[in-house]
Amino acid sequence: MVTPEEAVASFEKRFGNHDGFRRLHAKGWLYRGTFAATPAAGALTRAATFNGDPVDVVARFSNGGGNPKHPDYAPDVRGLAVKLSHGAGALDIVAQSAPKFPVRSLDRMVEFVKAGEQSPAGFARLAAFIAKDPRTVLPALAADAPVLKPPTSYAEHRYFAVHAFVWVDADGKSHAVRYSWEPEAGVNYLSGKEAKALGPDYLHEELDQRLTAGPVRFTLRVQLAEPGDRTDDPTVQWPASREVIDAGTLELIGPETERETNGDILVFDPTRVVDGIELSDDPVLAVRSLVYSESVRRRTGVSRPADVDA
Repeated sequence: MVTPEEAVASFEKRFGNHDGFRRLHAKGWLYRGTFAATPAAGALTRAATFNGDPVDVVARFSNGGGNPKHPDYAPDVRGLAVKLSHGAGALDIVAQSAPKFPVRSLDRMVEFVKAGEQSPAGFARLAAFIAKDPRTVLPALAADAPVLKPPTSYAEHRYFAVHAFVWVDADGKSHAVRYSWEPEAGVNYLSGKEAKALGPDYLHEELDQRLTAGPVRFTLRVQLAEPGDRTDDPTVQWPASREVIDAGTLELIGPETERETNGDILVFDPTRVVDGIELSDDPVLAVRSLVYSESVRRRTGVSRPADVDA
């Protein structure tokens, strides 16, 4: 079994060791804003984050790889991580543009990252990776391939938090849920040629320019599981027929320039939840916090305390 330390070391081997940067999603930008929940969300969870009051937000858009100099026009998974702070607590929602997760263990995640290398050795690893579990991997690769294209904007992409969580309402009733972010501006892509003409940092530049004209908004959509739907396997999507509610609006108003300065350590950890929201039995979700802590240690030299950025 791969340890978190071994996993992060394998990411460094794949993408290089870039001091001060995250080991995955290394290239990213911070933004500030607010989130306001809907009554429909408040009825399903007692979490104060969803009581309808505006919640302060720090969000990070990113590219998936571990090289901070990787150009935006290259095919890649994009990320949207959101920290919703309410009182003394914070809820992190970590999402990606790929709708299906291709693995159900840390060991397989390490294999997948190694298989992404664009080389003869990488292609051989990819073939071996697929051969171990073709019924899981091939559908995931097919579903995710279209969203690897360069988007017109970080603001024109859909993002999926692939793990299940458990919402607990005021009466103590539990509801298994999954999150996604739906962009107000729609979903649009560029050709590789069009994106390359815009430059290696066009996504960051475009978003900053867009925000000068007004806020960027996303709707948090929450899918509700039904009995029998699996919560322990991020490679399995729930049927599209399951109920989905609009749980609130994320509104970003500009760059966040105060975080990650002067020794500030900012971590977006999907296992950071608040009262009224619980982790599911997904083993990949459980191990992610340990991997993030090792990445923090390597990029900052600080062993991450439990409340480092709550």
